[in-house]
Amino acid sequence: MRRSGQLVLSIFREPRFASAEFCAASSNAEARAWLRRTAAWPDGRLALWGEAGCGKSHLLHLWAERTGAALYLGAQLTGVPGLPASSVAVDDADVAADQALLHLLNTALEAGQPVLLAARLPPARWPVRLPDLASRLRAIAAVEIGRPEDTLIHALLVRLLADRQLRPPPAVLEWLVRRLPRSAAAVRQAVERLDTMSLDAHRSITVPFAAQALADLLREDEICGTAGLVSQNGEALK
Repeated sequence: MRRSGQLVLSIFREPRFASAEFCAASSNAEARAWLRRTAAWPDGRLALWGEAGCGKSHLLHLWAERTGAALYLGAQLTGVPGLPASSVAVDDADVAADQALLHLLNTALEAGQPVLLAARLPPARWPVRLPDLASRLRAIAAVEIGRPEDTLIHALLVRLLADRQLRPPPAVLEWLVRRLPRSAAAVRQAVERLDTMSLDAHRSITVPFAAQALADLLREDEICGTAGLVSQNGEALK
């Protein structure tokens, strides 16, 4: 058991992109199907897009590992002096410098190398200034990764809690899955807050405790029900 004052290791907040850590679900099924058939990408290019935490970076890293792709971060892409022999992947590609991204796309196309991009918006909506780059981005096939469904929320919740050595009862997990927003980012925020507050309060994670700790994160359609639960269990929230 963790003692008061024990530091929460920063490693728990770092993204992990191992294959075993990825949660397959219907919300990412189309993206997974496209990644299995790289040869079918129009002009050898594909973009994955979706909200923060939806799994696009995870899928990009898995594809890069499988294909031996050179992996770039958009913010660090300032030039492409030479491409590898296989493929290219760019995460957060929407923040890459226009000229660098245009050079990468052109060079990869000439070399016949596939390029996988990931961002929060589809390429046609990226704020670029170079007309040539805007034209190339509009032509890229874009696949959206949707909001996670209940099965994916549950799997992510269990994994993130286990990362922090937290194992609440199944009833608490079910309650959280029903009431948290359909967002991986919200699940991560909820787990971090539960970890911090339970440690500070020397409390185990129960439904009343979670209702109090996460009141502002709960889905709007669950506010009334949650308020009643807190009222009925006031003693447990002290």
